[in-house]
Amino acid sequence: MTQLSQRGRTNLPRKPIPKEEQERRRQLRDDLAARCRVIFERVRPSLIELHLNWYIAIDPDTEEYIIDPTFDGITKKVINTYGYSNEPKLTMFRLNDTGSCGRI
Repeated sequence: MTQLSQRGRTNLPRKPIPKEEQERRRQLRDDLAARCRVIFERVRPSLIELHLNWYIAIDPDTEEYIIDPTFDGITKKVINTYGYSNEPKLTMFRLNDTGSCGRI
Protein backbone atom coordinates (compact mmCIF):
# COMPACT_ATOMS: atom_id res chain seq x y z
CA MET A 1 0.00 0.00 0.00
CA THR A 2 1.26 3.49 -0.86
CA GLN A 3 2.03 5.85 1.99
CA LEU A 4 -0.28 8.89 1.80
CA SER A 5 0.48 12.40 2.99
CA GLN A 6 -1.92 14.31 5.23
CA ARG A 7 -3.71 15.69 2.15
CA GLY A 8 -4.24 12.25 0.65
CA ARG A 9 -1.54 12.48 -2.03
CA THR A 10 1.73 10.65 -2.36
CA ASN A 11 4.87 12.73 -2.10
CA LEU A 12 6.59 12.38 -5.44
CA PRO A 13 9.99 13.87 -6.24
CA ARG A 14 9.90 17.03 -8.34
CA LYS A 15 11.22 17.04 -11.87
CA PRO A 16 14.45 19.02 -12.14
CA ILE A 17 14.18 22.33 -14.01
CA PRO A 18 16.63 22.65 -16.91
CA LYS A 19 19.32 25.33 -16.56
CA GLU A 20 17.94 27.25 -19.55
CA GLU A 21 14.50 27.44 -17.93
CA GLN A 22 16.02 28.53 -14.61
CA GLU A 23 17.90 31.30 -16.43
CA ARG A 24 14.76 32.38 -18.34
CA ARG A 25 12.80 32.62 -15.09
CA ARG A 26 15.59 34.55 -13.36
CA GLN A 27 15.74 37.01 -16.24
CA LEU A 28 11.95 37.53 -16.11
CA ARG A 29 12.13 38.21 -12.35
CA ASP A 30 15.06 40.60 -12.77
CA ASP A 31 13.32 42.52 -15.56
CA LEU A 32 10.11 42.75 -13.54
CA ALA A 33 12.02 43.94 -10.45
CA ALA A 34 13.81 46.66 -12.45
CA ARG A 35 10.52 47.96 -13.90
CA CYS A 36 8.91 47.95 -10.45
CA ARG A 37 11.94 49.65 -8.81
CA VAL A 38 11.42 52.73 -11.03
CA ILE A 39 7.82 53.06 -9.82
CA PHE A 40 8.82 52.35 -6.21
CA GLU A 41 11.40 55.15 -6.25
CA ARG A 42 8.77 57.52 -7.60
CA VAL A 43 6.01 56.74 -5.05
CA ARG A 44 8.18 56.04 -1.98
CA PRO A 45 8.67 59.70 -0.92
CA SER A 46 4.91 60.33 -0.76
CA LEU A 47 4.16 57.09 1.15
CA ILE A 48 7.09 56.58 3.50
CA GLU A 49 6.13 59.27 6.03
CA LEU A 50 2.71 57.81 6.83
CA HIS A 51 3.50 54.15 6.09
CA LEU A 52 7.09 53.60 7.25
CA ASN A 53 8.07 49.91 7.00
CA TRP A 54 4.78 48.87 5.40
CA TYR A 55 4.91 46.43 2.49
CA ILE A 56 4.15 47.56 -1.05
CA ALA A 57 3.48 45.31 -4.06
CA ILE A 58 3.76 47.02 -7.45
CA ASP A 59 2.26 46.08 -10.81
CA PRO A 60 4.55 47.63 -13.44
CA ASP A 61 2.03 47.31 -16.28
CA THR A 62 -0.66 49.43 -14.61
CA GLU A 63 1.65 51.26 -12.14
CA GLU A 64 -0.90 50.41 -9.44
CA TYR A 65 0.25 49.28 -6.03
CA ILE A 66 -1.09 47.65 -2.90
CA ILE A 67 0.17 48.49 0.60
CA ASP A 68 -0.28 46.81 3.97
CA PRO A 69 1.56 46.96 7.31
CA THR A 70 2.06 43.18 7.53
CA PHE A 71 3.51 40.54 5.25
CA ASP A 72 0.44 38.32 5.72
CA GLY A 73 -1.84 41.24 4.92
CA ILE A 74 -0.06 42.19 1.71
CA THR A 75 0.06 38.55 0.63
CA LYS A 76 -3.69 38.14 1.13
CA LYS A 77 -4.43 41.38 -0.72
CA VAL A 78 -2.23 40.34 -3.66
CA ILE A 79 -3.90 36.92 -3.89
CA ASN A 80 -7.38 38.47 -3.67
CA THR A 81 -6.52 40.97 -6.42
CA TYR A 82 -4.36 38.88 -8.76
CA GLY A 83 -4.98 35.25 -7.81
CA TYR A 84 -2.34 32.57 -8.15
CA SER A 85 -0.01 32.32 -11.14
CA ASN A 86 3.18 30.58 -12.18
CA GLU A 87 4.39 33.78 -13.83
CA PRO A 88 5.55 36.69 -11.65
CA LYS A 89 3.39 39.81 -12.00
CA LEU A 90 4.41 42.03 -9.07
CA THR A 91 7.44 42.93 -7.02
CA MET A 92 7.23 43.54 -3.29
CA PHE A 93 9.25 46.17 -1.45
CA ARG A 94 9.25 47.67 2.02
CA LEU A 95 8.60 51.38 2.47
CA ASN A 96 11.96 52.26 4.02
CA ASP A 97 15.25 53.79 2.87
CA THR A 98 16.35 50.75 0.85
CA GLY A 99 13.10 49.03 -0.12
CA SER A 100 14.35 45.69 1.15
CA CYS A 101 11.93 43.38 2.97
CA GLY A 102 14.53 41.55 5.04
CA ARG A 103 18.10 40.35 5.23
CA ILE A 104 19.72 37.60 3.20
